Amino acid sequence: MIAVIKTGGKQYKVSEKDKLKVEKLEGEEGSKIVFDQILLVSDDNEKEINIGSPMVEGAKVEAKILKQARSRKIDVIKHKAKKRYNRKAGHRQYFTEVEIEKIKA
Repeated sequence: MIAVIKTGGKQYKVSEKDKLKVEKLEGEEGSKIVFDQILLVSDDNEKEINIGSPMVEGAKVEAKILKQARSRKIDVIKHKAKKRYNRKAGHRQYFTEVEIEKIKA
């Protein structure tokens, strides 16, 4: 089955056994989490598609938390030409890696 879930202000197309990195979610490594904001559910060959308005009622996606971590460091640079203004800062975003276990339509 294929589903489109909404979490962290973003939408992800997922299927069973997929691993993906999402915005930080509460929970310990190894614990289960349920996504209940499902926008679309489809079977594997996409013959039967259920589109929500805005969410599909009764649909859930169960996942397992694999890792809580931080991503690579990115540099944030501000510069104004001819004004001697330069600022540099670094940022590391928190993320949660999950593995999709089951999609219930």
